[in-house]
Amino acid sequence: MAENHYKFNVTMTCGGCSGAVERVLKKLEGVKSYNVSLESQTADITAEPSLQYETVLEKIKKTGKKVNSGEKDGETMAV
Repeated sequence: MAENHYKFNVTMTCGGCSGAVERVLKKLEGVKSYNVSLESQTADITAEPSLQYETVLEKIKKTGKKVNSGEKDGETMAV
């Protein structure tokens, strides 16, 4: 089965910040796995093909964190 890989560079200053991003990803339907790293300021997401890049981006933005850049399957996307 095909899947999409999304990677976001997100400004996170503390464990609460990364925890907020983790919580929205955990609740988002279509997310197969994710890794949020406070150290590298990234969120890596493996998702079902039905879950759109824009949907994941909006969910992360709703946490109040600044998304600096994003990729879909290795290709740079608009944020």
